[in-house]
Amino acid sequence: MIELFSANTPNGKKISIMLEEICYKFKVTKIDLDKGEQFQEDFKRISPLSKIPVIIDHKKNKTIFESGAILIYLAEDSGKFYNIKDRIEINQWLMAQMGYVGPMLGQHHQFHHYNPGKSKFGEERYFRISERIYKELDERLAVSNFLAGNDYTIADIATFPWIARHEWHDIGLSKFKNLTRWYKKISMREAVIKGFSFINENDLPPKP
Repeated sequence: MIELFSANTPNGKKISIMLEEICYKFKVTKIDLDKGEQFQEDFKRISPLSKIPVIIDHKKNKTIFESGAILIYLAEDSGKFYNIKDRIEINQWLMAQMGYVGPMLGQHHQFHHYNPGKSKFGEERYFRISERIYKELDERLAVSNFLAGNDYTIADIATFPWIARHEWHDIGLSKFKNLTRWYKKISMREAVIKGFSFINENDLPPKP
């Protein structure tokens, strides 16, 4: 049994989607970020940086934090969405999400969605970066079915929940035909729909 410590965020959804995709049974333990539960000592013992998500594989007595590391662990354990022949390509696009796509879109959320009007510089800077991310992903998907090649992989699973907040970004997903094609295809997967609503059963991937 996998225990998933998480909140209803893009990083949290990565793992619930992956668990649904590989058909692993799992239990969700909610971490209330607004109440600061991520800073409690019990949680810090399994997440040294006070971040969600974290999983405990109770069968193997293993704890893994950081969403990218969790995806790799689950992919290797299940033998799915992490083909050996494509692994270098998968790792590059997974790290691009971890180090660039997620953090930059996250900053855009802070300035544009949560705190509009507080910093013109911040709003304009992260809007431009986010718009560039959309363009760069669209360019990649013009020559590749999925981010790391022809197959759906953990790189796509990691990136999808961030693009699923496209309504927050106000960039216009529909302007990017290749990214939209990719988004639509993934959003219709049964495991993605189920994993997306892992905390709120009414939470569905927004339409492009």
